[in-house]
Amino acid sequence: MSEPTLDILGIGNAIVDVLARADDAFLDAHNLAKGAMRLIGPEEAEALYAAMGPGIESSGGSAGNTCAVAAALGARVGFLGKVADDALGHAFAHDIRAAGVHFPTRPLRAKGGEYVPTARCLILVTPDAQRTMNTYLGACVQFSAADVIEEEVARARVLYMEGYLFDPPAAQAAFMEASRIAHRHGRQVALSLSDAFCVERHRHAFQKLVREEVDILFANESEILSLYETDDFEEAARQASGEVALAVLTRSAEGSVIVAGEDRHEVAAKATRVVDTTGAGDAYAAGFLAAHARGLPLPECGRWGSAAAAEVISHVGARPQTDLRTLVVAGAGNPPVASVLG
Repeated sequence: MSEPTLDILGIGNAIVDVLARADDAFLDAHNLAKGAMRLIGPEEAEALYAAMGPGIESSGGSAGNTCAVAAALGARVGFLGKVADDALGHAFAHDIRAAGVHFPTRPLRAKGGEYVPTARCLILVTPDAQRTMNTYLGACVQFSAADVIEEEVARARVLYMEGYLFDPPAAQAAFMEASRIAHRHGRQVALSLSDAFCVERHRHAFQKLVREEVDILFANESEILSLYETDDFEEAARQASGEVALAVLTRSAEGSVIVAGEDRHEVAAKATRVVDTTGAGDAYAAGFLAAHARGLPLPECGRWGSAAAAEVISHVGARPQTDLRTLVVAGAGNPPVASVLG
């Protein structure tokens, strides 16, 4: 078995993120549920974009953000995701490559006069730092098993897949194909559940994927409760530990819980001023996996995740705005860690 030349290969929705501030009245006027992620059509995407205030635009998507943050931490990272051969697609490719991420996926081209544009996520950030995401998937839904490049999967230590991509059936097939390739080459498979609403839509498919293919599971509290249909976090954590080698569960201000078999580690959230929670979970996963790739102990992986998430939520936007490697690796403001060993 050859040594990996990538630490992480992400698979997810290749989306251009558009972030803008909004108040509750704006959400109410457009019938938007605060804090939710929903899929919208091209007409609504155009109308909502026109109504939004000034925004920040960048390459995004959950796994894309994780890959960019992990690269900022010094990890060797690649990403597979579908964009169109259009202006936003070119912008996405340039932006993610500029962030240090290898991006080999070929763009989707118009066929028979049919044009599907690059996806975009319209993110409204309210004064309480909640983000409401309205996503037009566009070219993302065209990602399929044919876009899973075996040599790219085989060269990565960890395959990381985002749950948001689970909506299209073709993408579900791509997840299974990528997971089988990774395991065939002796690599690990990581999955982020991404969103409780997404889990509800595809609970049985997610359960099958977790049970059969996933080695490392990332989820926040609402997502893991939804996956196992329980109101008891401890019960959900117990079930997860029985199905995956490593469950990494975030609990917002309460920090995170890392469960590996009988071992359990609790990592406090790093104190920071919360401005925008967009990308918090993505950044946590990036920090955790970047540390994991270095072979660091699980509590230290959690500390990296907590520090990366704290930096991202301290400003508008899902990408770091400081020297993240110095901030995290130096260990400034380490949160306390408690470990319970079975």
